[in-house]
Amino acid sequence: MSDFRYAVNVMPKPGILDPQGRAVELSLPHLHVTNVSKVRVGRRVELTVTADSEAEGRTVVDGLAKELLSNPLIEVYAIELLEGTSSVTSKVPAL
Repeated sequence: MSDFRYAVNVMPKPGILDPQGRAVELSLPHLHVTNVSKVRVGRRVELTVTADSEAEGRTVVDGLAKELLSNPLIEVYAIELLEGTSSVTSKVPAL
């Protein structure tokens, strides 16, 4: 068994109203920032899973993301394996 560290990034689906993102965007001119647009606000959850393999750990995280961490009607999520947190040595290709 090894520990695998993951991040789950949850964002509103494209086309879904994002009031937090809109509030940030409307505040930018007050900070004299004029070259930023299309702001979307989401959340990030980091967790460690103890599993026999990275694939098994990812399956657990995927289930949590679908059932607990996101609302599939209005949100999308992406799972990221965080480097340097597993007790096994492996190379994760950069995206």
